[in-house]
Formats: sequence, C-alpha cells, structure tokens
Amino acid sequence: MTEKTWWDGEVVALYIAPAANEPMQEVENVLLVAEQGIVGDRYYARTGTHSGPGEQNYEVTLIESEALESVQMENKISVTAADMRRNIVTRGFALSHLVDREFRIGATVLRGIALCEPCPHLMEQTNHKVAVGFIHRGGLGAKIISGGTIHVGDCIHD
Repeated sequence: MTEKTWWDGEVVALYIAPAANEPMQEVENVLLVAEQGIVGDRYYARTGTHSGPGEQNYEVTLIESEALESVQMENKISVTAADMRRNIVTRGFALSHLVDREFRIGATVLRGIALCEPCPHLMEQTNHKVAVGFIHRGGLGAKIISGGTIHVGDCIHD
C-alpha cells in the first residue's frame, strides 16, 4: 500500500461480479489488467450488461462513499455500494475531477473516461428514487493504463 497524504483519497471497498445480474462480491484486493478490466469481473469477461457494441465499455468503475451516504440521508433509503454495481468505492477524493485525466490507485494508473449516470438497468435493480439521487454523482468509468493489484486502503492520487 502507498502512504496516504492529506490530499489523497483512499479505497474503502472493492467489488466484482462474475457475470451480468450476478450479485456483487466484496473482496480485499483485485487484479487490474490494462485495456481489459478486473480479473474475475463481468466486464473483464465481456459478460456485463453494458458489454455490447455501441456501449461505453469501462474497464473499471468507481464511486465515492460520500455520495452513497448523501443519497441515503437525503432520501431516507438504504443503498449500498453493491447496489450501485461499482467496482471501487473511494473516500476523500472528488472523482468528477478525474474525467479526461490520469490518476493512480496504489501502483496502477487509470484514466477517467466519463461520469457514470444512472441507467435504466440501475433503476430495474434498485428503485427510481435511488437512481435519481445519483444523477451527477453515480461514479466514474475509467480505462486501465497500467495494471496491477489494488487493495482496500490503497491511496488515490492524481
């Protein structure tokens, strides 16, 4: 793990799902492969809901734990990181600032591609109130520039 400074964020949870619509599994570490994804995850295997032609094929997705907490408080509902179907849950770093920028998590290098807005699939999996709460704060889709292993507790920095 890299040492955290006051301006860095950190990884607080990691999730993978072996196939579309399979439950997300919380894990302690994940192996990222450049231009492919997370080993063991649905998008690495190209079996994710958004893996088809014309889809925005992110190799990894991230979400801020602070966004999860805010939506829960504002809407008085329970929503977990697993419900949001994101791979990496962060704390202390504004992911929206990483669109079109490279950043590091531990020894890996990622490039933010676009914000992950709620989609119809998310509405089916949760409920409308949850999905609406995540407009403009549903996370970040990214490409893997340089792979490696990410662990819970690793630092995020640009």
